[in-house]
Amino acid sequence: QVQLVESGGGLVQAGGSLRLSCAASRRTFTSMSMGWFRQAPGKEREFVARINRISGSTFYADSVKGRFTISRDSSKNTVYLQMNSLKPEDTAVYYCVADFSTTSPKYWGQGTQVSVSS
Repeated sequence: QVQLVESGGGLVQAGGSLRLSCAASRRTFTSMSMGWFRQAPGKEREFVARINRISGSTFYADSVKGRFTISRDSSKNTVYLQMNSLKPEDTAVYYCVADFSTTSPKYWGQGTQVSVSS
């Protein structure tokens, strides 16, 4: 069973920063690429960022490139999403995901709310 536990969401003013964390089991962390998606009210879920499990290569949506950074800590089996220069349009529920071997990530966390006020 794959469990992804997110934390770190909250309310922040535009221009501020937040860091999301996603804790996984050791098996999940070492066997699957992990990343983040988000879903804003009334919109479909969209890709945010991904980190390759072997190379550590990172990929970002154009909308967050240069502002968000995905990273991982193998000693804690945790993936992070550092979000800087936040904008109101970044307001969404953010989901940690794992296993990009299929069209859509196979495993999803429960989501954490990020709200950015103008």
